[in-house]
Formats: sequence, structure tokens, C-alpha cells
Amino acid sequence: MSLAQQNNVTAGGAKQAEHEFKNDPTATLEGVRGKDVTKAAKALLKDSATRGGGIRMQDVVKIYPGSTVHALDDFNLDIKPGEMVVLLGGSGCGKSTALRSLAGLEDIQGGRILVGGQDVTGVPVNKRGMSMVFQAYSLFPHMTAVENVEFGLEVRGIGREERRRVAMEQLELVGLADQANKFTQQMSGGQQQRVALARALAIKPRVLLLDEPLSALDAKVRVQLRDEIRRIQLDTGTTTVFVTHDQEEALAVADRIGVMNHGRIEQIAAPQDLYQRPATEYVATFIGLTNRLPGASDGEEAVVFGQRVPLLPGSKQGDPVAVLVRPENIALVRAGEAASAAGERARVEVIHFLGAVARVDCEISSGEYQHWNKGEQLKVTVQLPANELPAGLAVGDEVVVTPRPVAALAC
Repeated sequence: MSLAQQNNVTAGGAKQAEHEFKNDPTATLEGVRGKDVTKAAKALLKDSATRGGGIRMQDVVKIYPGSTVHALDDFNLDIKPGEMVVLLGGSGCGKSTALRSLAGLEDIQGGRILVGGQDVTGVPVNKRGMSMVFQAYSLFPHMTAVENVEFGLEVRGIGREERRRVAMEQLELVGLADQANKFTQQMSGGQQQRVALARALAIKPRVLLLDEPLSALDAKVRVQLRDEIRRIQLDTGTTTVFVTHDQEEALAVADRIGVMNHGRIEQIAAPQDLYQRPATEYVATFIGLTNRLPGASDGEEAVVFGQRVPLLPGSKQGDPVAVLVRPENIALVRAGEAASAAGERARVEVIHFLGAVARVDCEISSGEYQHWNKGEQLKVTVQLPANELPAGLAVGDEVVVTPRPVAALAC
């Protein structure tokens, strides 16, 4: 929304102005101060200004010295004020480079970076109003927890009493007020990372950056701290970018997830949308488990194992194609109990009992798919609630597997 448009907002168009602001992370409070803007719109703008505004990375290019490969290749990312976006991907996809470029720790060779509408592309790290929490805790071992949290405030010239008050508030927020006077080496890894988070939040950053902050912790502590980070982010409303390679972590905490591949975001969407409606084969296979099953597609639906399966937008037409079907979208019954002619006979190879759910790995009995499957027998994974697992099902049993009519991607 241009400045001229912003200044000509009328009372009748106030709702439209509010809508545009929500969807334009570079809009500013000053830019939408038209006298006819509603109180609700002003409240929204003030709240967003408090949260530090949104982020926009436009056509960012990063090439490391001595390399011709683009670590970031025309990278684009928009984040709304107060939103938590997770950048997810495997090693070398560019997710940490994107985070470090946003922080100013990496020089970029092209594009722009804006925070709250302000171009910070050439702004030094310490002038961007951001805080970063790394995988390594990076705490000062000779300082207590509260002294570590105070450090950034002291650098900014905050008086002793005020910085102690703020530091204790942040330690209270992360549940460590009673550990304030402990030295960090006396604390567990999870506690140390909480101190690092409190230190990052103490300076009230416009943007909080988290670079795989949980990867050094054991599984139980990771889940606890993951949930704590999300709670704190919602409480503070801080615009946050979280980098991880852990799918479950991303699905659990994000407002939106950006799946990265070769220096670009392949798809960005809410966790449920990303899982249920992947836009590409890479996203479908990277997020969660999926089966590649042969089928015939007209672009609108496919026939897989005799069952009609609706297709997602962008699906390929052809015969055969690979239809990407989630394990929970495949039905399994004992051979001889199938209610319809659709489905393929298979032999149970492994049964994984996972508490609330069970996962069954099967091998299709027919050899007709071997040519399509590079000479190998076709394998299928089925997931279902544990209480729906056929009683007495064992390895070697014959079953029938049938895709459910749930939208899938054909590629």
C-alpha cells in the first residue's frame, strides 16, 4: 500500500485499510494515520508497532566467497508482526544463511531486507534491534544467570536497578527466577538455553532469531523447551524466525513453516496446510511420511490400486504417475475381509506399535509394479489408530491395502 493510498483512507475503507496492513508487513503506523481510520485499525497498528513490525526479504542473493553456488537464490520471505515463522530444511538448504543474513551476520550480494518498513540491508548487526539465540548457549561462565541476562541491558547503558528488575522479570518468564544467582555451569543444558532466551528477550528486540536452539538437548527437554518457547513467544508477541531441521519441532510451534530447498522457499504455509496440501514432491516427501504409489491421472483425480483419489492443484497428468499418499490415508484389512474390489493384496513385514498409533510396513504381493518401482517389489506404509489394528495381526499375514479418497499430489 503506497503512502498516497494510506493517507487517503476513508471511514468507509477503514476495514480495507486494516486488511491491507495485516497483509503488508512493511506498512507503518505513521503511514496509515489517516484521520478517518477506525479505532480498531489504530489499535491494530499500535500493537503491531509495539511488536516491531513485520519482516520482508526481497530477492536476496547470498554467495559465499570462493563459491559460485547461490546459498540464497532470489530468496523471498514475508512475515507479519508478531508471527512465528519456522524455516525448515535439510543441511545446506540455506535456512541458517537466511537467518544470519536477516541478522546482518552475513553480507548479501543482492536484494533488500526490511523490518517494520525500514530498509536494514546495510545496517550493522547492533543497529537492527534483533536478538539471536544459537544452538550453543554462548553464556558467560563467570557470570550468574541474572548477570548474563543483564549483560545486553548494561551495554545499552541501563542503570543497575532497572536492568536487575528487567532481568528478574525475564527469568520469571522462563521459569528460572529461583536460579538467578547460580553460575551457568551449575545449570543443566535446558536451563542454560532458557537463560540465553531470557537474555535475548531482555532488550525487547523487534525480532527474535532462533538458530536450531534445541538441537543440543535430549529429546524430553527439547519437547519441554519447545513448548515453553512457543508460550513465551505468544505472551510477548515478538516477531520470531526459528530455524530447524526437525519436522515435529516445526509443526508444533510455527504459525507458518517455510520449507527450504536450494536457497529458496519451496512452499510456505500453516503447518496443517503444508502437511495436507503440499505444493511439490519435495515438500510432500520432506514433511512427514508419504507413499509413492503408481496411478493414472487426468490432473483432477487418479486411480490408485483401483480406488479413485482426488488430486491437489499442480498435480501431473499421465499414466503412470507417482501419487503421494500419506500412511494414514491408506486403509488396511485382512485378506478376505475387504468390502470392495479396490485395493491390492500385501504381506505384513513389520508392525510398529507407537502408543496411540500403529504403523504397518507391507510389501505388495503382485509383481506388476516392479518395472515402475525400479525392479523392486512395491512397499506401502499404513498408519492407523492402535485400537483399530486388526486383532492378532502378525508379520507374514496377508492384508489388503486401499488408498482412501483423500486429496493427494500426483507427480
